[in-house]
Amino acid sequence: MKKRSLKISLTNQIMIATVLGIFWGVSFPGLGDQMQLVGDFFLRLIQMSVVVLVMGSVIEAVGGLDPKELGGIGGKVFLWFTGSTLVAAIFGLLFALILKPGAGLDQSLLQSTETALSTSSMEEVILNFVPLNIIQAMVEQNMIQVIIFSLFFGLALSLIKHEKKNQLFLDMISSFNHILIKMVSMIMKLAPIGIFGLVASLVEDTGIRVLGMLASFLLTLAAASLLFLFLWFLLTSLYCKVSLFRLIKNMWRLSVISFTTTSSAVSLPFQIEDGKERFGISDRINKLVMPLVMTLNSNGLSLFLALAIVTVAQAYQIQLSLGDLLQVVLLSSLACLGTIVVPGGGLVTLATVLPMLGLPNESIALLAGIDWFSGMFRTLLNVDPDVTVALIVAHDEGELDRAVFNGEKAPVKLAEKITDGV
Repeated sequence: MKKRSLKISLTNQIMIATVLGIFWGVSFPGLGDQMQLVGDFFLRLIQMSVVVLVMGSVIEAVGGLDPKELGGIGGKVFLWFTGSTLVAAIFGLLFALILKPGAGLDQSLLQSTETALSTSSMEEVILNFVPLNIIQAMVEQNMIQVIIFSLFFGLALSLIKHEKKNQLFLDMISSFNHILIKMVSMIMKLAPIGIFGLVASLVEDTGIRVLGMLASFLLTLAAASLLFLFLWFLLTSLYCKVSLFRLIKNMWRLSVISFTTTSSAVSLPFQIEDGKERFGISDRINKLVMPLVMTLNSNGLSLFLALAIVTVAQAYQIQLSLGDLLQVVLLSSLACLGTIVVPGGGLVTLATVLPMLGLPNESIALLAGIDWFSGMFRTLLNVDPDVTVALIVAHDEGELDRAVFNGEKAPVKLAEKITDGV
């Protein structure tokens, strides 16, 4: 008889690496720099292709559409992400008001910190959606500017394709995108090693003490995130008429990746891959919606910002009026547009929002020590609903392959679809 070799899935390898990283960080202090180097090297390998992957995916998706189709699909995506982001902010606000995670925090922990704060007006923020130089926007990883450029480029490509009946350049971009996906798939084989390094260095730097000090905030964030995610999955399953259990099962790998890497950008290639291979979303919807919602649909960040703002106010014993609370919800939702989609982006956004509400600048240091842990829940809540929005749009457009979703049919893998001759 032929012996079966024991094969551990990538998802389980990542989970094992996370546990080992915690053990290593606690047991072997003094090796933090080396472990940080391993983790940062892995993240850079992933992040080096994210900008061009987003640009290529949006251009291909929009360029392949009839110009009349873009308005309908874009409108649906905008309505769903706007509604979910607002609801997420309300969730964070309510959980903060009910559980009061900031009420018992020691104010002696609130030491001053050097933080770059935004002084831009609302007019400047809106104007900065449009890039002055697309190369500069790519270098700075300004994803909203990259997407704006890609939308116009793709629309122009779509018009030329229909006018000239020529899609040679579109086929070249499609082939380029397949190569990028294959490259990221190769890099992700290193994920367990990279995540081990990230977790080990983090545990050594912060220690268990920091986690203990802000356990109340983390538990509140976890409870709010998981309840929101469950209710959102339930809504999606009812709307799309699919099994809730199957939806959660199909989402499991992506949930683990987003939770452990704390980066929506790193998770994007897997959103696109799982959207096709596990959820049965058509290529047309998949490649258009996923990059858009990655930048625009930040439910986790919206919930985190609302929760963090109220927590800081409670720590400083500042009373927020009804008008202040409405402003918290509005700012938490708007601040999510075009935010940084890599680890640490949440603190940058928090540093922008807090001064607008008159809260102390040094309060940002309160949450900086546990940003990685809170980033786990932020990213989970950012990434998973992105896929459900694409699933909803695919359902509305009649482009959801339910046989693939239910595991009854295996699709052609994206990484295997590289055009011959490339």
